[in-house]
Amino acid sequence: MAKGPGFLPLYQQVYKVLVGRIVDGTWRPGQALPNEFALAAELDVSQGTVRKALNVMELEKLVERRQGKGTFVIEHTQESSLFKFFRLTRIDGERITPQSQGTLAKRRKATEQERAKLGLKEKESVIEIRRTRDVDGAPAVWERVVIPLALFPDIDKRKSLPNALYALYQSEYGISIASAREKLSADLVKNEDAEHLQLPIGSPLLHIDREAIAIDGKCVELRTSRCDTRKLRYAITLN
Repeated sequence: MAKGPGFLPLYQQVYKVLVGRIVDGTWRPGQALPNEFALAAELDVSQGTVRKALNVMELEKLVERRQGKGTFVIEHTQESSLFKFFRLTRIDGERITPQSQGTLAKRRKATEQERAKLGLKEKESVIEIRRTRDVDGAPAVWERVVIPLALFPDIDKRKSLPNALYALYQSEYGISIASAREKLSADLVKNEDAEHLQLPIGSPLLHIDREAIAIDGKCVELRTSRCDTRKLRYAITLN
């Protein structure tokens, strides 16, 4: 591990090495990591330093510890992705599972704003996915998802897209979503919203802008959600 002016604490250096192995595919989703003793010996640090780095990774949901079995790279499933990233609940707080309907995907040139947020060059293209998400058989969320074509080649040519896209990103494209930044605002139903959500124009809705961040810290998805909140609420637990 490196030392010198401005060097990172040792556990943070170990953290960067371990995360790098997930990013570059050395350790795949669901795969067990070497034990702490082996990692400590390889990296020439103490077991405590490795454990501290793994503790941070566990808090960030990059790995999970299984009693008596070891430490594993987090594997996104349809259920776990929805539980972690879908924050709408019923008014009483009950978690819900939305179902995607009417999904359309197309390629186009990235806008200037999209290029800035996704780190794209001027002529790069994106894939725009539009879909309605139903709850209890009725439309509840109208979404627009924008992702770089270079990172997700031919995702628009798939016969169907799953309910939880993040599980697909990980399993088919090797991109794991570690976190998301969301901004919420109140808005009114416009023509397109009215068509997809079956709401009167001018009625209130919740607007959510999301930036999905991969484990290497890069933004890889922009998502806009327009939500009918007559029966739903946005809920998050702060620790």
